[in-house]
Amino acid sequence: MHIPVLLQEAVEYLNVEKNKNYIDATGGLGGHSEEILKRNYPKGKVLIIDLDNQAIKVLKEKFAKEIKNNRVIIKEGNYKNLLEIAKEVNFKKVNGVLFDLGMSKMNLENSNRGFSFNRNEPLLMTYSDNASYTAYDFVNYESFEKIRDVLRNYGEEWYASRIAKKIVEKRKIKKIETSLELSQLIEEIYPKRNLRIRPATKTFQAIRIYVNDELNNLARGLDGAFKLIETGGTIVVLSYHSLEDRIVKKFFKQKESEKVARILTKKPIIPTLKEINLNPSSRSAKLRAIKKIK
Repeated sequence: MHIPVLLQEAVEYLNVEKNKNYIDATGGLGGHSEEILKRNYPKGKVLIIDLDNQAIKVLKEKFAKEIKNNRVIIKEGNYKNLLEIAKEVNFKKVNGVLFDLGMSKMNLENSNRGFSFNRNEPLLMTYSDNASYTAYDFVNYESFEKIRDVLRNYGEEWYASRIAKKIVEKRKIKKIETSLELSQLIEEIYPKRNLRIRPATKTFQAIRIYVNDELNNLARGLDGAFKLIETGGTIVVLSYHSLEDRIVKKFFKQKESEKVARILTKKPIIPTLKEINLNPSSRSAKLRAIKKIK
């Protein structure tokens, strides 16, 4: 079952009001949007964006009634283009934007794109079917130095050099084609001891972030969201690792220093132990929120 992370907290900080309009920039399986729609009735609207066409199909089915009633608009696209998408569908008077940067359960379990190191899937790690550059290209054609640096900078992987060296050695014999091949390669070189996370976790994270240009997309998406929201509107971001959180924190501080916004979360909101027990994937989540004041 899909459990939206920090659901009540996210919607509370979004300050959802009746008849106001909101954007869910990372629709996923629609959990956060569903809660927003309960609170912004009867005339409030939600624009839901997602890059994954599988998620778009699920969302269109889930919100078929609301689409018919003109309360939901669903668009396939990247949140880096949030401003352009909103203009394209004439979505105006936006009171808040929500970004949930976590991987959806569907991506990990049903996408067949190699996001999970537990599955034997094509090594893609892209959200869109139209991507021109994939994890396969990165692993099999980038230099040792490039692979090492990406794992180090985007995954904060201690064994980046050893993993990069092993990848380059392996691909000389045979191209690395699946997520399971890559995962097993990493496990071969990791020290055999009790680990808090699986050996492939940081490498898969790093490659996914790099291949999808997630950090630059986030910076651009935040900028677009801030330009779009009304004065008094809010931006809420759920991030799951330090690189994302750093970008959000820096952006929010910059806007506050310009005296155009007020940070609502002096410290990030994190899940309770109860939520983590119910939904272990929420354990690294951090919620930050900002309000536009001019």
